[in-house]
Amino acid sequence: MTSTRVVTARLTERACQQGDADAALALLDQSMLLRHRRIALIRYLLAQQLGAPLQARHHEYVQKIAARLSADALARVAGAARARLRA
Repeated sequence: MTSTRVVTARLTERACQQGDADAALALLDQSMLLRHRRIALIRYLLAQQLGAPLQARHHEYVQKIAARLSADALARVAGAARARLRA
């Protein structure tokens, strides 16, 4: 059986290096399931940049998280998402 970390690493490679929108969406869904906050925002932005078919539940999840962050924190999250796509 493949470990969760290995699966996550493969999805991250597909999303960030190959521009795979489905992989980005799978990462976001995983973050939502695990109740991640900042990484979920990063993955949401990545999925959005790659044109993934985001649903209302994705938008609602990150809106709740973003509402709790300062403008500086949101800027750092956006920068981290851009850096992942360039990596």
